[in-house]
Amino acid sequence: MNRRKCLGLMLVVIFVAIGIAFAAAWPDAVMNKVNEIHELEKAQKEMPASIEGIPNISGDKAYELWKSKKAVFLDNRIKVQYDTERIPGATWFFCDDLIKQGPSMADKLDKNKEYIVYCNGIKCWRSPSVAVMLHSLGYKVYWYRDGLPDWKKRGYPTE
Repeated sequence: MNRRKCLGLMLVVIFVAIGIAFAAAWPDAVMNKVNEIHELEKAQKEMPASIEGIPNISGDKAYELWKSKKAVFLDNRIKVQYDTERIPGATWFFCDDLIKQGPSMADKLDKNKEYIVYCNGIKCWRSPSVAVMLHSLGYKVYWYRDGLPDWKKRGYPTE
């Protein structure tokens, strides 16, 4: 009888673990889009000019929203780049972690706020991928396709 209980408990643990793993996963359609975007970077190609359902914003519009504090900037680059230079007030929100941790990582964001995602410009896959994932969860997200290189080129402040 103890052996049966032990086996039953092990099966319950396994099924719960499997359920948690699948609950944290991104839907196939979202990951397919993210993978398409990542393949563009691997091929050293530019990111798409637009992504369905996700507004692109220009540097001027990004700056306007930054000055007015009407949107939260999410820096999707690697940590060392974020620590070295970023748009003032931007929050580090790493794309790779969002993929690995799943949708629950976005729980710390407020769905009532607007977000601007950016990375290293037109050949960087991270911000369009984050835009796709956050959009799929119902967040209001803008993609600053030209990213930090454009911001700096325009002479806007960095920290």
